[in-house]
Amino acid sequence: MSPGKPTILVTGGAGYIGSHTVLALKQAGFDVIILDNLVYGHRDLVEKVLQVELVVGDTGDRPLLDNLFNKRNIAAVMHFSAYAYVGESVTDPAKYYRNNVVGTLTLLEAMLAASVKKFVFSSTCATYGVPEVVPIPEDYPQNPINPYGASKLMVERILSDFHVAYDFKSVRFRYFNAAGADPNGLLGEDHNPETHLIPLVLQTALGKRESISVFGTDYPTPDGTCIRDYIHVTDLASAHVLGLEYLLKGGDSEVFNLGNGNGFSVKEVIETAREVTQTDIKVVECDRRPGDPPALIGSSDKARKILGWHPQYSSVEEIITHAWQWHQKRHQ
Repeated sequence: MSPGKPTILVTGGAGYIGSHTVLALKQAGFDVIILDNLVYGHRDLVEKVLQVELVVGDTGDRPLLDNLFNKRNIAAVMHFSAYAYVGESVTDPAKYYRNNVVGTLTLLEAMLAASVKKFVFSSTCATYGVPEVVPIPEDYPQNPINPYGASKLMVERILSDFHVAYDFKSVRFRYFNAAGADPNGLLGEDHNPETHLIPLVLQTALGKRESISVFGTDYPTPDGTCIRDYIHVTDLASAHVLGLEYLLKGGDSEVFNLGNGNGFSVKEVIETAREVTQTDIKVVECDRRPGDPPALIGSSDKARKILGWHPQYSSVEEIITHAWQWHQKRHQ
């Protein structure tokens, strides 16, 4: 362990955003333990790239958590272990409430029992539902339209109540669309099933898919397709390190949006991917999906002001270029 830098438990650290954050924590000198059940995480990336301690287990396993907190001097927890497929949350909400809410509550109770009261939470812009203003500020009403967003909002409410009752300090990050890959090609996005636009477009460029589906071309946007705020996963990771350091220095509970503050349409993303990959990517236009807002863009002014966070990779070209390097390496 590095002198002066405490040990951080990262749940879901073998997953996409969690693994990039573990890399950032290591680079900042922290000692890291990953807790991951490996349902979606990647053991090979932990062992070969991150090279930190991996505990294979679940946040709902209280005896395992108690043992971990008793044996290790853990200063704070970063919590990424959630199911995050919106469609699946609609068809199987029980799975989402059990893992995302009950599993998190079990973790929080184990933390309280061990007097660990600093928590960085991976939340989502899905807690806002269908916003009527963009960019969305943190104080915009939260009205999720699916069980995934509802499960994250429930945890946010639990954290607010824990702050009042137990002096439990948390930073809640509401992400917009995480995208890209480690600029050095060490880590990247590898979901199964994959539902995110950029990896789906790149899989099409690699010949792994015949075409990319565009859901709706009649939205009230400049080109008729949905606009989303894409944030580079490395910038997300750096925000988490800043949020952790803020708590370790005695910062109070806070909530922050994490986005670029500008949006790119589905057509813009596909066109940029064509330029980056030098490939003609076949597009199939489909009907709108229910519940897709025309535009989701977040205001990250608060994170910039309080945490001193500044995204390094704000252009969609950089995001797609880094993702393309990773996909070629991982899936060729």
